[in-house]
Amino acid sequence: MLEEGALKRYEILVNEEYCKGCGICVHFCPGEALELSEEFNEKGRNMPFPADMERCTGCRMCELYCPDLAIAVVEISTSAAVSG
Repeated sequence: MLEEGALKRYEILVNEEYCKGCGICVHFCPGEALELSEEFNEKGRNMPFPADMERCTGCRMCELYCPDLAIAVVEISTSAAVSG
């Protein structure tokens, strides 16, 4: 549970062992927080990466549509500055 005054932030984790680089997560991300890398990994695949986490809403659409269960969205929190 978040403390009062805490901001919701998210981290996107991609399991490169499971991911085949299909781009479905990128396509379904409403905030356009994900992009496919232009570089290939060891398996010759373009992996998705969080390009702009400020745009991630935590909707988990990327998790829902990933056919390989290779992506996870984790909620983290940061304390908001208290002005007074």
